[in-house]
Amino acid sequence: MSGIQSLSAIASRPTAVIIADQIRERIIDGSFRSGEQINEVHVAAQLNVSRGPVREALGRLVQEGLLVSHRNRGNFVRETTEHDVAEVFEAREVIECAAAESITKQRPEAIARTGEELREYLPLMQEAVDDRDWTRMSRINIEFHTHLVRAGGNARLDRAYATLATEALICMTHLRRSFTAVEDIVPSHLRVIELLEAGDMAAVHLELHEHLAVDGHELHTHSHEETLRHGRDD
Repeated sequence: MSGIQSLSAIASRPTAVIIADQIRERIIDGSFRSGEQINEVHVAAQLNVSRGPVREALGRLVQEGLLVSHRNRGNFVRETTEHDVAEVFEAREVIECAAAESITKQRPEAIARTGEELREYLPLMQEAVDDRDWTRMSRINIEFHTHLVRAGGNARLDRAYATLATEALICMTHLRRSFTAVEDIVPSHLRVIELLEAGDMAAVHLELHEHLAVDGHELHTHSHEETLRHGRDD
């Protein structure tokens, strides 16, 4: 099924936000392929809406960086390269380390509550691992890390991470990345939680640096030998 055909008609009054949400999901799941044009006329016809909200929706996705607009040509799904993956995962590391540092400075009861909330994702991860459902695993993984960032209490970091989370899912889909060291998926997330609870920021950063990689490759734009730059104690 093509990207256009996978969109469903909107029963209620159509809005640009709802249309953007549908298209975003179809980009994430690969229905719209990397580099594919998303035709405004075709989308409007498929959803049985006017072109105005579709144009606005596509503009939103251009602002999010998911689409690229070419003058006199239209809107295209941004092509994902190895360097894009490196940038996305390095940016995730920066934001997650900043959020983790904020968490470690919170009151003990707040840290404990965050630990309890993050632990709720672990059985869901284990179920996905047992089922070898890597699409579901990817989404639960992103939900875990999004919750971690949100727990840091910085609304701007939270907003910035929302786009990165979407891009990370797209990287996993379009580059057909898969999880390796399957037996360590749940334990590695548990280690992040325990280190947060212990307040060991240096260890949290080291764990996140190793954690935020795909297929076991070092995808950061800085070299493995460089001193880790993010989340260091001053």
